[in-house]
Amino acid sequence: MNLNIFQVDAFATRPFEGNPAAVCPLEYWLNDGLLQAIAAENNLSETAFFVPSEDGFELRWFTPIKEVSLCGHATLATAHVIFERLDHTKVLLVFDTLSGKLSVRKNERGLEMDFPALPPRQCICPDRLAEGLGVSPVEVWCADDYLAVFEDEETVLALQPRQELLAQLDLRGVIATAPGKTVDFVSRFFAPKLGVPEDPVCGSAHCELAPYWARRLGRTFLNARQVSKRGGSIGCEVKFDRVLLTGQAVTVMSGVMMF
Repeated sequence: MNLNIFQVDAFATRPFEGNPAAVCPLEYWLNDGLLQAIAAENNLSETAFFVPSEDGFELRWFTPIKEVSLCGHATLATAHVIFERLDHTKVLLVFDTLSGKLSVRKNERGLEMDFPALPPRQCICPDRLAEGLGVSPVEVWCADDYLAVFEDEETVLALQPRQELLAQLDLRGVIATAPGKTVDFVSRFFAPKLGVPEDPVCGSAHCELAPYWARRLGRTFLNARQVSKRGGSIGCEVKFDRVLLTGQAVTVMSGVMMF
């Protein structure tokens, strides 16, 4: 069997920045074991698979070890492939996913994803969280992930987490965040339970980050930067129970997987 595959740097304006994702267009769904094996072979934080549907596309995301219910950068990468490589002529894409219907609109700033907002609530800092990060946060909030808030960007940049301890926490992963020097806020995201020690740029984490910072700063439009080694920029807009995430993407590889 031959399978077309693209590798795309999402939340990037040039190759080798942002977050790489593999994107595999399908005519029909393969069995889950094969999808997981392909994702493991790619060994990227996410591999996206999509098939055509009546009103758009069905979309699924797999890390190297499991399927996930929401992924921002692989959605952005998928939309980029459909628009730029498959010659889709409409400006709006609709995806059916495990998180419901998600849309991506092409505009002058890039690709704007309409995602569910996941406002975090304040919580007590678990012992494993502070121990795993090596620094005690100023505040801790939680939604799908723990949100560890620090005073400044330098502290977030300097984190050298103990992944084996973060993997013992009960939530999906850990977001570290602080006010930014040149943007509204910065972040890093660690998800060792998903086989992703550090995600270079995580769109779904901004479904939690954007509501937190919008409330804290009193603004609904925010500029964010994920300060991983690769780094990437995300525009955020909070609209009621939704978050609009805007970014750009670059195709860096295309080919055929044979098995």
